[in-house]
Amino acid sequence: MSPGDDLPAASAAELLDEAPCGFLTTALDGTILQVNRTFAEWCGLDRDELLGKRRFQDLLASGGRIYYETHFAPLLLMQGEVREIALEVVRADGSELPALVNSVLTDGRPGRPRVIRTMVFDASDRRRYEQELLRSQKREREIARRLQQSLLAGELPAAPGLELAASYRPAIGETEVGGDWYDAFRLDERRIGLVVGDVVGRGIEAAATMGQLRSASRALASTGLRPGPLLEALDGYVRQHGVGRMATVAVAEIDLETGELRFACAGHPPPVAAIGESAPSLLWDGRSAPLDAYSSGGPPRPEAGHELGPQGLVLLYTDGLVERRTDRIDEGLERLLANVGAHLHEPISSLTAGLLRTLDERDGHDDVCVLAATISPPTRR
Repeated sequence: MSPGDDLPAASAAELLDEAPCGFLTTALDGTILQVNRTFAEWCGLDRDELLGKRRFQDLLASGGRIYYETHFAPLLLMQGEVREIALEVVRADGSELPALVNSVLTDGRPGRPRVIRTMVFDASDRRRYEQELLRSQKREREIARRLQQSLLAGELPAAPGLELAASYRPAIGETEVGGDWYDAFRLDERRIGLVVGDVVGRGIEAAATMGQLRSASRALASTGLRPGPLLEALDGYVRQHGVGRMATVAVAEIDLETGELRFACAGHPPPVAAIGESAPSLLWDGRSAPLDAYSSGGPPRPEAGHELGPQGLVLLYTDGLVERRTDRIDEGLERLLANVGAHLHEPISSLTAGLLRTLDERDGHDDVCVLAATISPPTRR
């Protein structure tokens, strides 16, 4: 005996009538010509109230009716079918049934008019799942945003003759936070440490990685490591803990008494330096690959020095400040130098905020952070 042989025979009409989905045949104008019991029960109406008296689009919510007239029906007439269109069917009691709708346009046999065959699937469970998924994503975004804000909210260190300012702007239109971060801290009585980094990815994982690298770089700097060796130690941290691979980082330290700047960049855009009235320049030395780019260990990380001198300024930033989808990176760097030069005499906080406004106004697809430091004429001993 084959499976199902003991079941009572059922006609095609009975199977269609009792199907777990709605079935309708409508005229081209949407007038209902046939409807199965399932769909009639979903609507809370008798078949007599539907057949020849209602159009399918009349049973839809207001937005669905507009969509049916402007998109659904024209596409059906052009393509001959539409698939998995999400609509809401309005029941007799005014409640709405989320539905997925598939329709095909028949070819029309000789002597028979063309009609539309439509199947309607109850999407209530799917809609609840989607709403819960959206709520979950919203919660995750909020957790990541709070984590990121808490990491970037600390006070910048103060010291005689030093001014620090930082500005941050999340990507415009992005639903997840990114991994751009900055930090500034005292190394000892005369030296200040600066760090700016960019973690690959977005969301809570990127925010958590950002926090780990930020904490690790500060802890390693406190041991007395200079910028180059500090990046090498970060390589080891990334390799050991499996976080932050291919992140880019710029590390700098400033001696407030001598005006000396030491810096190193792991795949990060070059710092900008300016001395007094001189034009700002890019510091291209001390460069190497992003963190843990060589999984088995790479060459020693180089570092470089620069004399800031009286009224010196150094500026670290993430690539979102200079990269544009339609421009070469050189053009972005040139714009950066021009804008820094044009605003050198402004307060440093106005400088960093102004850079975000002027350089980022055309394209906000990426997070951006800027960290700048100026020193007054150094005291020589």
